[in-house]
Amino acid sequence: MIQEPVSPFWTLVGASTHVVGAVAAATAAVWLLGRRKGFGDAWPAIVVGLALTATRCLIVAVLGDGGLPASLAEAARNLAWLVVTYKLFAADGRHASLGPIRPVVAVLAAVELLQAAIDLVIVHLGLGPSIAELAFDSIVLLRLLITVGALVLVHNLYAGASNQSRPVLLWPATGLAVLWTVDLNLYTIAYLSSGWPAEVAALRGLSAIVLAVLLTVGATQDRAGQRFRPSRAVTFQTFSLIVIGAYLAAMVAVARWLSYAGGDYARVMGLGFVVLASVAAILFLPSRRLRGWLRVTLAKHFFQHRYDYREEWLRFTRTIGNSGGGAPLGERVVQAIADIAECPAGLLLAPSDHGEMTLAARWHWPATDVPAVALSPASVAFFEREGFIVHMDDLRAGRDSRGEGQAVPEWLRLEPRAWALVPLIHYERLVGLVVLARPSMARQLDWEDFDLLRVVGQQLASYLAEHAGQEALAEASRFDDFHRRIAFVMHDIKNLASQLSLLARNAEKHADKPAFRDDMLLTLRNSADKLNTLLARLSRYGNGAIEKVDAVSASEVVGAVVGRFRMGHPVVLGDCLEEAVLANREALEQVLTHLIQNAIDASAANRPVSVSAVADGVHARFDVVDSGTGMAPEFVRTKLFKPFFSSKSGGFGIGAFEARELVIAMGGRLEVESREGLGSRFTIRLPLAATRELFDNRAGTPAEKAA
Repeated sequence: MIQEPVSPFWTLVGASTHVVGAVAAATAAVWLLGRRKGFGDAWPAIVVGLALTATRCLIVAVLGDGGLPASLAEAARNLAWLVVTYKLFAADGRHASLGPIRPVVAVLAAVELLQAAIDLVIVHLGLGPSIAELAFDSIVLLRLLITVGALVLVHNLYAGASNQSRPVLLWPATGLAVLWTVDLNLYTIAYLSSGWPAEVAALRGLSAIVLAVLLTVGATQDRAGQRFRPSRAVTFQTFSLIVIGAYLAAMVAVARWLSYAGGDYARVMGLGFVVLASVAAILFLPSRRLRGWLRVTLAKHFFQHRYDYREEWLRFTRTIGNSGGGAPLGERVVQAIADIAECPAGLLLAPSDHGEMTLAARWHWPATDVPAVALSPASVAFFEREGFIVHMDDLRAGRDSRGEGQAVPEWLRLEPRAWALVPLIHYERLVGLVVLARPSMARQLDWEDFDLLRVVGQQLASYLAEHAGQEALAEASRFDDFHRRIAFVMHDIKNLASQLSLLARNAEKHADKPAFRDDMLLTLRNSADKLNTLLARLSRYGNGAIEKVDAVSASEVVGAVVGRFRMGHPVVLGDCLEEAVLANREALEQVLTHLIQNAIDASAANRPVSVSAVADGVHARFDVVDSGTGMAPEFVRTKLFKPFFSSKSGGFGIGAFEARELVIAMGGRLEVESREGLGSRFTIRLPLAATRELFDNRAGTPAEKAA
């Protein structure tokens, strides 16, 4: 071919694009070796076509495109892509239409071979300039014929494809169309100018890059017709890069114009353009409004759906699940639903005890004035009945389709930032209403917005209902704890009242005895002390806590408790341990008093109750034994220590439960043995005080203890 001298710049551009094209085509060929399912029977031909395309690009990058190797490599590449086109017709199942296709492919292949022969025999045999010019025109004309015929084949390949095959054929058809279109423009310019357009030829490597990329994408699409769907983030970032590239291209064009135009006036104009363009880029590119407009425009024209539901769900769960971030649940609910509509702020209205709704949370909206009754009970009933998402712009414009104009309060109508109202409904009950602020790029809400906001609102309503249920359960638990403590207090008062009643009855018989009077004074003093400490003990009863555990004389505690029953039912004191135990004196007295009183209640008037305290290894064992009615094993196992269950008329059912909790709190254990008709034995096991001293001595060396 006839080729004029080429500038170093275009030589560098041509070599660069062809090197990149060779790498792209070779990479795609190697990658497609493992993707046989992508194009069916056309797969081997596509791999060969990519390999020959890479070979031609490499030859052009090294030797240029004016020699025989480049011409023969181009002929081999064109023949391979003609075979690929023919195979794609067959892979689509159009066997009946291959009859007229075969002659066209054969003719184009013959023309390509003829062109190669002319280039090989005539041009490169060193013939005269006139014959070389004639041969150049002939070669260009033949190449034009091949490119036009190939484009017609590609058009028929895609236009006549079935709806199921079009998504798969789209990628190779587009790549081949780009390849042949670039060649068509190249050879058209060459034929009209009778010269080789080196500037256009330098860009032919780009067509190889596009072809390799499109075939790679097409190989990832299955025969069911899946579409290539880039994410919204990738699309937005790609569009941003295109805008930046256009800006840089404009700057380069201005710089080139300045270099050619010359003159002070041209330089001043160019400098002014650069300054204005830079200022515009600084002011408008970071704008949230511009970014919002770009997102809306791209979502509207590039995607079937407005939202990327996977990304929206992931963001939603991150926002709601970020309980450790410090924001309360109400604010996170508003943020989760505001992020979907790209709203900058929002409010959450929640129901009160009287049926209306009040302000529960704000998210980035501190200025608006919300009345005490934000939504009346009638409006609450409307949203519960309709579940209607209100677009405030439609409402202000008079488009009232379901009577929402009567349900929306006046303060929301007058609030200019109020843009949408999203009800949060859980089992036909309105548990919240989110007021969304107007986004920077306000738009008309459509069916997709309503569907997504309604589903998200239902999910958020379940979270709010669960949170409210947990708070109610916690409050009920606190009340239950309070009631239990009051029951313990009543039980203690009942025991004190029983002791005082017993004392009063015995005073009628033994008031003249000095020993009785001394015992009576002691009992009254103890009862007064117990009454004075009831309030302090309230904090202990709910959780079984003991204020202090210390060394307590077992014999003193047992003797004091047994002495209280001296004038009543016979209580026999057996072995009495002289060692100290680890316990709280008041709690231990209370437990022994309860067990002895229960034993008396279960025994006949003349049957004594035995109390003893002995050492049992590292523990002290307190036994309270009676020969009364006894208890059934089932009762002991399932009901004896169950709170608020009593076998006695008028009992509170917490004595045994309280006794066991107190013993456990002191580090001990309460055991029971009982036989119906024979009696019961209650055993308290508590650690000896000497045990703690032993462990304290072993806790460290003398040097450590001295330190």
